Amino acid sequence: MREDFVNYVVKALISNPDAVELKRVRDDKGEYLELHLDAADMGKVIGKAGATAKSIRTLLRGVGAKDGLAPLPLKIVDPEGGPSERNEAPAESQEATDADPAPAEEDEIATRHAQTKREAEELADLEL
Repeated sequence: MREDFVNYVVKALISNPDAVELKRVRDDKGEYLELHLDAADMGKVIGKAGATAKSIRTLLRGVGAKDGLAPLPLKIVDPEGGPSERNEAPAESQEATDADPAPAEEDEIATRHAQTKREAEELADLEL
């Protein structure tokens, strides 16, 4: 389900959808989705200051949460061979980070949670 969602969203954004390759990878840090695409489409998927990629990851978490699944990080691989990193920590370390947020962060977290919940409800209507 989550792989279908990522494929659907990414292919809708780019000009060369046939070049999209998405695979589930397991390494010593855990399991994640690895996205490969044409170099010309990287900017469309990453977006200005990474905003589009961040939105895709947020929606991916919402889709998983709707189904009661643990977060599944998304790694976008640079086809040019540049440095790449896992852009999200595995669920265990993220829980430790979120354990004691500052008061200002609590408002932002609550806002994001509500937005993600609304987006997940909207996604429930999609036929993938």
